[in-house]
Amino acid sequence: MLKDSRFLPIIASELLKPYSCWAWCGIANDITPMEFSTLQIQLGESVAWINLDRSEVRNALNARMISELTEAFEWLDSRDDVRVVVLRGNGPVFCAGADLADMKAMIAYSHDENLADANRLSRLFQTIYFCNKAVIVKVHGACMGGANGIVAAADIVLATKETKFAFSEVRLGLIPATIAPFVWQRCGMKAAKELMLTGRSFTAEEALSFDLVNRVVDESELLDAERHYITCFMQASPAAFAQCKRLLRTVSGRDNPYDPVFQTTSEWIAAQRVSQEGQEGLAAFFEKRKPEWIR
Repeated sequence: MLKDSRFLPIIASELLKPYSCWAWCGIANDITPMEFSTLQIQLGESVAWINLDRSEVRNALNARMISELTEAFEWLDSRDDVRVVVLRGNGPVFCAGADLADMKAMIAYSHDENLADANRLSRLFQTIYFCNKAVIVKVHGACMGGANGIVAAADIVLATKETKFAFSEVRLGLIPATIAPFVWQRCGMKAAKELMLTGRSFTAEEALSFDLVNRVVDESELLDAERHYITCFMQASPAAFAQCKRLLRTVSGRDNPYDPVFQTTSEWIAAQRVSQEGQEGLAAFFEKRKPEWIR
């Protein structure tokens, strides 16, 4: 668990511009970003904002970002003064999915190395899903691959109308394994089959119809939508809110952080990555050619 001594106050006027009127959140008086290389953190009164901060690579998920996001959510979940966590992305895209450099390295990974990598990603989704705080995710530009696991694990997802989504793993000879429990939980089997088996890209309006997102708005309306949900959450008893999240997980059959499905999905993607088709799919992607199963 993180210690508060790791957090140093700074002035971040550019980050505050959209929130200058949020005096009731106290954000202008308490800005303490984590000493992380892939994230920016803002702490307000009862609200924390996490920004993915790798805009030069479309906020792609590399090993460091996955680790830092997990640590950030664990730390914020442990704080009694935080009731809402808002996750968003810097730059033109929320998250482009897996980092290309990491994907290239995976070609040479052993099964055990792939398993360890998959377990880290699964743990991130679990940390968000089991978080006792309200988790709002704001997506724009693009939300690809593993980024959809973050979305599916959240409580409320807001998307701009122009956002594009995709579960493209099967087209690379892979499977969307670690995100599957969360996507199925949020969207159901019908949507999961449509999106995961086709691997096609889809629009924000389609994501809304598939229950992957809660609301689709113009970019100019995104802040008002965020405020609406924060206002609702702030009226709830913190203890009752956390217990209600547990209630919903329980009645839906997934309130066990030690559920073997999480380990099983990690093992499946590890096996698929080292399989013949997994290796061929990744190689074809980086060589900018069609994989051998496309004639």
